[in-house]
Amino acid sequence: QVQLVESGGGLVQAGGSLRLSCAASGSIIRINEMAWYRQAPGKQREEVANLTRGSTTNYVDSVKGRFTISSDNAKNTVYLHMNSLKPEDTAVYYCDALVLLDPLGSTWYGWGQGTQVTVSS
Repeated sequence: QVQLVESGGGLVQAGGSLRLSCAASGSIIRINEMAWYRQAPGKQREEVANLTRGSTTNYVDSVKGRFTISSDNAKNTVYLHMNSLKPEDTAVYYCDALVLLDPLGSTWYGWGQGTQVTVSS
């Protein structure tokens, strides 16, 4: 149905920046919502940021002022701009999407394979 592919992760020193990308492909009419999650070793998966159809953004407190979620609707792609990275940001980052498949209102929800972000001291 729909495939989500995350990219842009890597190794960066504390204080550095990265931009993650999530590209959605498939029979998509509209992406209603996209979100970024992360999971660090030994910890639960948490939502980092989300972007709704109305361009409303939400962030977990720990990343406010440092991370920015945005989208390029023509490319069905969402981005996560990460600035002032800290070692505690180290995790696998996943993209989730709620997608409208047809005019009758059928939707798809899922996530990608993830991209590793490692922040060194």
